[in-house]
Amino acid sequence: MTSESLPIREDVPLAPFTTFRIGGPARFFAEAVSEQDVAAAVTWAEQQGVPLFLLGGGSNLLVRDEGFAGLVLHMKIAGVEALGTGAFEVGAGEIWDGFVSQSVAAGCAGVECLAGIPGSVGGTPVQNVGAYGQEVAETIVSVRAFDRQLRTFVDLPKQECRFRYRASLFNTDARDRYIVTRVRFQLHPGGAPTLRYADLQRHFAQASAVPTLVEVAAVVRGIRRAKGMLIVEGDPDCRSAGSFFKNPVVAVSLLPEVAKAAGMEASDVPHWPAGEGLVKLPAAWLLEHAGFVKGYGAGLAGISTRHTLALTNRGGATFADVERLEHEIIAGVESRFGVRLEREPVLLG
Repeated sequence: MTSESLPIREDVPLAPFTTFRIGGPARFFAEAVSEQDVAAAVTWAEQQGVPLFLLGGGSNLLVRDEGFAGLVLHMKIAGVEALGTGAFEVGAGEIWDGFVSQSVAAGCAGVECLAGIPGSVGGTPVQNVGAYGQEVAETIVSVRAFDRQLRTFVDLPKQECRFRYRASLFNTDARDRYIVTRVRFQLHPGGAPTLRYADLQRHFAQASAVPTLVEVAAVVRGIRRAKGMLIVEGDPDCRSAGSFFKNPVVAVSLLPEVAKAAGMEASDVPHWPAGEGLVKLPAAWLLEHAGFVKGYGAGLAGISTRHTLALTNRGGATFADVERLEHEIIAGVESRFGVRLEREPVLLG
C-alpha cells in the first residue's frame, strides 16, 4: 500500500525497533527521510482515519503486545550541519550519540555528559533528555517541527518549547501536535566540560589537568555501561528503556513521613530542591528501600542486575510481564512511602 509519495508497509513488527525488544506489530509503517515524507504521512493517516505515531530510536518506548492499529512513522531525516561558532542543525533521525561524538571531537562543550544515551536527536527535546549534570534544553536554540494543527512547518524558539524536568511542550501541553524534524543547538567552542555529577568529580579528582570533552564523554559511557545503561548487543540488562520511573517531585512536608518509613532522619533522605515547597526524591532510592533491589523479579521481566531503575526483558518477556512488574513496584513504593511513581517510557498501543 502506498500514498502518492510515501511507501506504506503493513503489519510490521515493532519489537526490533525498540531497545526493550517488546511489542506487537504496526498495522501500517513508513519511513520519513524528508520533511515532505512527514507531511505526506500526516495526510495519509488522516485520509485513512487512523492514528499516527512517530518512532525515533525506540529507546524510551514500551509497545503493547497487540501492537498499534495505526500508522507508525519512523523518523529517518539525517544530516548534521555545522553553522559555525558552535552552532549545529541536526536532522531528527540522526543517532544522538553520534552527534555527541562529533561535537566533542570538534571541541564543542555542552552535551559531553549526555554521551551514550540511546535514541535519535528528534527525541531529545521531547523528553528534555538529561543525565550526569546536563540537560539537552541547556543547548537547544530552536526546534523545527510539523504543526499538525496549522498543517505547516514551524520553528519554535527555546522559550516556546517549555522545557522542564523530563518534559516539554511536545509531550505535555501539546502532545501529538508537533512532529520534530530538526533541532538547532548552540554549543560552546573551547568550553570546559561539565563536572557537576559526583561520579565524574570522583573519577577526575586526581587528574593533573582539566579533562578533555572526549575524555569526559568516554567516562560517561563507561559509567553507563557499568550500570547496564549503554546499549551493548547480547547484554540482557540492555534490553530495557533505561530509567523506567521518573524521580518524583513531592511536597517538602512529606519528607518526615518518608524518613520515618525508612527508619531515618529527614535530613538523611536524599533529595533536591524542585521549586517552592517542593523536593525531588531519587526513585532508585525509593525502590531499594521498598525492597525492589537490583536483580529483583523471578519472571521474564525483572529489575536490571546493575541499575535499580531499569526494568529489563530477560528474554522472551511480553508487555504484560513488564506491566505486572511495574504495577507491583508502584504499589509497593506507594504503600511504604506514600509516594506514587510515574512511568518514564512512552506507552504505545
